[in-house]
Parts: sequence; structure tokens; C-alpha cells
Amino acid sequence: MENNKMKALVLEEFDREFVMKDLDLPQPASGEVLVAIKASGINPLDLKIKSGKASHAKVSLPAILGIDMAGTVAATGKGVTMFKPGDEVFGMTGGIAGVQGSLAQYASVDQDLIAIKPPNIDFKEAASLPLAFITAWEGLVDRAAISRSKKVLIHGGAGGVGHIAVQLARSFGAEVYATGDVANKKDIEDFGAVFIDYKTQSVSDYVGAFTDGEGFDIVFDTVGGENLDRSFTAVKNYTGHVVSILGWGTHSLAPLSFRGATYSGVFTLLPLITGKGRKHHGEILREASKLVEAGKLRGNTHLGSYRLHEAEAALQMIERGLANGKIVIEID
Repeated sequence: MENNKMKALVLEEFDREFVMKDLDLPQPASGEVLVAIKASGINPLDLKIKSGKASHAKVSLPAILGIDMAGTVAATGKGVTMFKPGDEVFGMTGGIAGVQGSLAQYASVDQDLIAIKPPNIDFKEAASLPLAFITAWEGLVDRAAISRSKKVLIHGGAGGVGHIAVQLARSFGAEVYATGDVANKKDIEDFGAVFIDYKTQSVSDYVGAFTDGEGFDIVFDTVGGENLDRSFTAVKNYTGHVVSILGWGTHSLAPLSFRGATYSGVFTLLPLITGKGRKHHGEILREASKLVEAGKLRGNTHLGSYRLHEAEAALQMIERGLANGKIVIEID
């Protein structure tokens, strides 16, 4: 906090490199806390935003990106009752819709968006969780009302959201199945799901094998596109529910309608964009903390770590498909 300045990566043009700048330290407004950021979790969405291919995130330039973060509370604004200086926190706090992101040494964040970091994980792992966990919770808990009696199919069980969704579903006592590549079989099984090779098994194959042809109670789609269409044919008659985090295309609802089943979409960014519903994000992250402390939730087992000045290289690794798991930027 030297001379009330901080270092931050600024995106001045889409599809261009970040510029490292010395900026004035943000001051926490009413209901905000100033966080000294220790780690910024990088998501595929950050790459889309940087390239200018995520208009739904409503980013206006210049901008500081970085949606997920973990760090230490340095100061609090008026009306803050939930946190105090020194608290270790994590959350999905910015990087879109004009809200400063986490690719900086400090950020003033809405207290409603954060929770106390689980003490049994470090800042890096904590920064890898918020967006993925909130998305999984909104889909499985808020939309699909998951419970012990449910048989759940998760498409993309080794992905950023998928591997969290598998563990979340298991924590509710559900019977979990997940699609993926053979290369991810062990990871998917380690997270607690029955592995389904989507390349060799058709929908009718695994619906027949695992549900006696009845269909799954909940189908959670993290892939989108044609996979959402397949989800409509994998769900159970009458009581089945399909949830997608990428339901943005044009799809025929006939297979779903003929089953008398239902559908929900998840758009996790909405509270950051609209300012409404932010408290629920903090509540969800408190549930994440409980599961982590209880040993029922862990982040991606493959965690790549870079420094702030290496963020450009980290994003290029993701773009080229060379990143083996989640990327986190450590910030001094």
C-alpha cells in the first residue's frame, strides 16, 4: 500500500495484452471492504472477456479483469458488520459490468459477495472455487432441489464447474453419474461419480444401464450446444429436471415436453451485473466453506500458479489448451 498506490493489470483494448499500471488505492464505500488480494482465480470466461467475445458480461474498457479472488481484509467501509481487518475471505467479486476485478493488489468489494475463507485451504485453492461453486449450487440446489433420493447426471464431470457439481451432489447424498473423456475417468471417480464415456456410450446406452430406461432425476449440463439436446432425452418422465449453465443456443423443447419434464438456466453473473441478489452469493460461499472444512469439497487437483506479471502467459496457456486444470494468479 505504498503511497496509497497499487499495481493492477488493466485491459485497455479487447484482444490486446494487459498493461501493468500503478493506480490509486480504492477506498471502501458503505457496505464494502478493502481486500488485499492474495490470489485471483482464472476462469475460461476471463479469456472470453479479454478477447471481446463475452458481451453478456457487460465489460466497458479500460477494465481490471478477474472474477474470483481470495485475500485479507485491509479496511472496512461504513455499515460493515460481517468482516473486520485481518479476516481471510474469498468470493466472486468483480471483473465484469464496471466492477473492479481481482487482477490487482487491492479491491473494494461488496461485503455481501464474500465469505470467510476455509482455514484448511490456502488462498490459491480458495480463489479457484467461487464462480464454479456458486454456479453448481444455483443449478443443483436452487433450481433442481437436489436431495438424497435423486439420481443425478452431470455432463462434463471433470470440468471447472462439473467437478464441483459432482462433489456438491454427493454431499447431499445423491447418486451421481458424470460424463467425460477416458483421460478424466480417475478424476471423476475420485470426486465421487460413476464415470460415463460419452464417446463410446450413447444416451440410450447409459440411461438404460444406470436408470433401467427411466431417465435421470436431474441432468446438469455444463457443456451446452448439442449436449443440452442430449440432456433433454436423458431426463426422467414427469419429475425430471434439466439445468444448463450454457443454454444460450436454439433448441427444440419437444424431447423435454414429451417427457413432461422441466428446464432451468443458470446465469451466475446476474447479481454482479444488476446489483440484486448479492447476499445469496455470500450465503452460498458460506456453505462452500462448511463443505471444505468438513472434507467434502476440494478444488481442482491440478492447480497451476502464476504471478501477476505472468497473467498474460497464463491466459495464453488456457487459450492454447495447454493448462492442465485451474489457473490461479498469486499476487504479492
